[in-house]
Amino acid sequence: MATLGLGLFLGGSVVAIPVVTGVAEGVQHQKKQNEEAANETRMIKFNLDVACENKSVKGAEDVDGGIVVLRHGKVWIVPADPETRTPISPQGHESLSPPLHPFSGFYIQYPDEDRCPPERGLVSTISDDPPMLNWIYCNSNTYALCYGNRTASISHIVGEWDWTDDESALTLDGFEGFVAVDEGEDEAGERDGLRWAVYFDRDDDGLGKGSRVGGKRMLEVELLRRVHSEEEQKRQLEEADKKMQVKTQGDLKSHFSAPARERQMR
Repeated sequence: MATLGLGLFLGGSVVAIPVVTGVAEGVQHQKKQNEEAANETRMIKFNLDVACENKSVKGAEDVDGGIVVLRHGKVWIVPADPETRTPISPQGHESLSPPLHPFSGFYIQYPDEDRCPPERGLVSTISDDPPMLNWIYCNSNTYALCYGNRTASISHIVGEWDWTDDESALTLDGFEGFVAVDEGEDEAGERDGLRWAVYFDRDDDGLGKGSRVGGKRMLEVELLRRVHSEEEQKRQLEEADKKMQVKTQGDLKSHFSAPARERQMR
């Protein structure tokens, strides 16, 4: 009887360990989500500047010191005015309408109750008038960074987005695997002169040693966060209290309150 009792006890323990561990992880994740929901700094908007460590390679001069912009559903790099840090339109496309829109975004939990645990998403304005927000995501097939509403993004890689330990640079899935890909001149006219698209080297293999992008020229880049001015941050924090509140409930579902025009991100 003693042996049988010990066997049942051990069997119960083996079964219980993953259950208890799962509950503990769930509680810990809930705590993390609650802390992040109250962390207003996550909702401070920032732009993305571009740095290319290897400045001697061909094409580096096109992206190093540039800025990230959103257009045609994708994420691009263009030169930036050194004083204003605003995008410079490609040559021959100086009168673009609407003008190039720089990434201007912040972190927020992605609203998908089927993702467990929930993932921290990244949104950006895609226009100033109307003030629309879209999700930034990595296309699960091409690994190109794109933007779109919830319907467009939900089947792709939507997180987890974060920043480096010093909060200076953007990360996805825990590392800075961003690559600028030269999409070529042939179709640049149809893309308003845009050439350098941003991809994420998710498998850390040089985008399949270039096979994912048809052997196109690639440059490793760093996407640097440039937070808005203190005055702008203060205004954003005040707005966050009024209209952009993240409410984390027991089911880990995040609700994002925003004006009707900004809800198009969903």
